[in-house]
Amino acid sequence: RRLYFDTHALVCLLEENGFTTQQSEVIVSALVKIMNTNLDMIYKDMVTKVQQEIALQQVMSHIGGVKKDMIILEKSEFSALRSENEKIKLELQQIKKQVMDEITKVRADNKLNLNLEKSRVKELVSFGYFYSHAQQDRALTQTDRKIDTEVADLKTMLESHKLDNIKYLAGSVFTCLTVALGFYRLWI
Repeated sequence: RRLYFDTHALVCLLEENGFTTQQSEVIVSALVKIMNTNLDMIYKDMVTKVQQEIALQQVMSHIGGVKKDMIILEKSEFSALRSENEKIKLELQQIKKQVMDEITKVRADNKLNLNLEKSRVKELVSFGYFYSHAQQDRALTQTDRKIDTEVADLKTMLESHKLDNIKYLAGSVFTCLTVALGFYRLWI
């Protein structure tokens, strides 16, 4: 191990200041031992450049592996989300079709009921059954009530299906956001 000062010069300096040669050599020897002990302790905590580069390469390799795993996971998660979204879209389309079919069916039923009521009234008029104005008003009021009830039922059913569609849509949006935020958090 190299010493970065001149031990002989230190011995001479100590002798010039009143120490004997033996005392000066003992003092310098003690200083060298103390310095060597301190250097040993310092060197214990230090790593060599080669060790540092090996550790850095290991960390970089580990980071590369994690990045690859994240990319694979991201692709698989996004493909799963896409397939789930496609399923939800198909379900929404089926529900929309069912709602439209139901609306068409109810409209047809209402038209049929309305036409039946009209034909019944026409038949009664053609057979000579004449209603008084009060009876005609009552019959019209009942018919109007039936129509209003059917329309209100249709509106209620439409609102119910609309709410179901909104629930499915919100669920799929929140699912996508949750996964995206999870990936974002993992990358940071």
